[in-house]
Amino acid sequence: MSLETRLGYQFQDRRWLEQALTHPSSGIHPDNQRLEYLGDALFGAALSTLLFEEKPDWPEGSLTKLRHFLVSTESLHQWARDLELRLKLPGKSDPSHLKTAFRKPLADAVEALLAAVYLDAGSEGFAEVRRLVANRFREKVRETGLDAWQQHDTKTTLQERAASLGLPAPAYELRERRGPDHAPHFVVQVRVGPHQAEASARTLKQAQIEAARQVLPKLI
Repeated sequence: MSLETRLGYQFQDRRWLEQALTHPSSGIHPDNQRLEYLGDALFGAALSTLLFEEKPDWPEGSLTKLRHFLVSTESLHQWARDLELRLKLPGKSDPSHLKTAFRKPLADAVEALLAAVYLDAGSEGFAEVRRLVANRFREKVRETGLDAWQQHDTKTTLQERAASLGLPAPAYELRERRGPDHAPHFVVQVRVGPHQAEASARTLKQAQIEAARQVLPKLI
């Protein structure tokens, strides 16, 4: 199956497609930086339109939070993986093995690809971008509830909850780090005014998230 088939769009001028997949480090010009700039704006506009249509009862703040989650590097990187994107890089480099180091370049390439579609489709450009974004995210948007980001952005939710209650900002403290360097384990405590919770995880960030998740129910 070709990339165009997986994407759901057939290019009239494949030079746009080639440019969208050309990483700046390749030394090939034009690369995809300008397309990524345009694609970022197009993606945001198409996704905002989708959210506006699918969530007619949601307030602006909730729409913004959901959009922020969906436009994340992780979200775009997963789209790149599903499309099996292969970037043009210098020498024999190839990000098709999808190492973490290539998350941002692959995410950027998805936005460049949307810009390439927009330019290739002419007067129907934005309609095509909207169609691709809707095909990718409509079901996810429909399934998402108002409290969904608490599971994805717990630390921000905790900070907002504390502020709404007039409490100080959450303070995270690393209580313990154990285990070998290749498999560390972190124990973190979070304090929010009189409330506190402790959690452990394989990474410091995840331990903070788990601690925040545990203390959240105490803030009522």
